Amino acid sequence: MTDGSMDELMALGAEVGAMLKDRGERVAVAESSAGGLISAALLAVPGASAYFRGGAVIYNRTSIRELTGLDIRALMQTGVRSSSEPFAACLAEAVKTNMHGDWGLAETGAAGPTGNGYGDEAGHSCCAVAGATTVRRTLETGDSDRPANMVRFAIAALTLFREELAAAPRKAD
Repeated sequence: MTDGSMDELMALGAEVGAMLKDRGERVAVAESSAGGLISAALLAVPGASAYFRGGAVIYNRTSIRELTGLDIRALMQTGVRSSSEPFAACLAEAVKTNMHGDWGLAETGAAGPTGNGYGDEAGHSCCAVAGATTVRRTLETGDSDRPANMVRFAIAALTLFREELAAAPRKAD
């Protein structure tokens, strides 16, 4: 696992942004525990408007419902809870669809210094990328350092996205 510096995050955002520009594709972001750092890394690139559809920090049930259209109570009745891979996948699909992106990127977790109400320890994050298919990944840092975890969560999400971009066929022009 990387130490997760802001320089590393910004470099990764620039790399992913260049890939998106080259592909002529656009991304929308929904993030919680990363606190906007995923969007910030993508937006730090000049010309980001060519590939960034929009993003939201979704930090409670109200913002999740209003910004993604998802109903957490209804999802929980199906066994999908916040701070899980299935929830991250739902977020990624919703933001991709609602913001008319080619890609949806989502992150949810517990930055710290304590865990969350779902039993996850600090340093727990799930991210997902929705494109032609949806992939998801969990990160456990084992650390309660909130700012450091926020950076690590953003790096993990953008790393997963970079992997998917590199592997995915280009959209039809």
